[in-house]
Amino acid sequence: MRRVVRGAAYALLPAEVVLAVCLVAGVRIPGAVVLGAEVAVLALLGAEVFLYVRLRRGGLSRRQAVGVLVPEPVARLVGHELRLMVSLVRWVARRPQGVGEAVGGGVFGHARAQAAYMYGFAFVCVVETVGMSFLLASWPVVHAVVLVLDVYTVLFVFGLHAASVTRPHLLTAGAVRLRQGAHVDLVVPLERIAAVRYELLFTHEKADGVLNLAVASQTSVTIALSEPVTAVSLLGKPYPVHLVRCHADDARTFAAALRQALTPVAPPEVTPVVTPERTAPSPVPDPLG
Repeated sequence: MRRVVRGAAYALLPAEVVLAVCLVAGVRIPGAVVLGAEVAVLALLGAEVFLYVRLRRGGLSRRQAVGVLVPEPVARLVGHELRLMVSLVRWVARRPQGVGEAVGGGVFGHARAQAAYMYGFAFVCVVETVGMSFLLASWPVVHAVVLVLDVYTVLFVFGLHAASVTRPHLLTAGAVRLRQGAHVDLVVPLERIAAVRYELLFTHEKADGVLNLAVASQTSVTIALSEPVTAVSLLGKPYPVHLVRCHADDARTFAAALRQALTPVAPPEVTPVVTPERTAPSPVPDPLG
């Protein structure tokens, strides 16, 4: 039944999008077709709810049940959108995510270099929203649809920047957590780091095993690993990484903090306790002598 429901979803959802586009464009569609499409969508939702309840009763957790019903790429894309919106709230509230895990002030922001670009892009989106509102004023339905899309685009752009601001790199006990926006969160154990160096790069060639976390097309810290770690792409594909290039607002301090964390702490020197050697007692003088 799961395969049938998933196949119906792959068929119905694109058909629903096409139907919505036709309605917005003014194409006349028989009422029976529209009613049939809506009934099919409601039936699909009902089947999804039935399967979800059945899986939950079977002992699966909420995340596992959703993972069975929803393809992983779709679930990850929706989760990414939700994290962007949550990042906007955290940005306004000035509450970075996960900073409580850092030790010794090991919080390193990396969004400063892209701020001007993101604000400029958001301004262009706002201007485009206003312009389209005036141009489409004579078509109320199209105007409403385009307005919703434009406003969401503005929120999406601000959410991208907010995710970078509220998710800094973290130096935790025994690991470094490297992040980029709301889609990369890589934990690298310190024992797997072979070398750390400050290296400012503006061009990055794609290569197997290399992860480039560029900000405004630049990276400034290169981390070489003695053993690969597993990174996960936005759509959920895992791949091994043996070299990571990332960026930090204060890259030299970040690199120095990493190198210091890799340096083993020498045990304190113990000053030996010197016990004076015992000698024979002095002779007692003769009182009559």
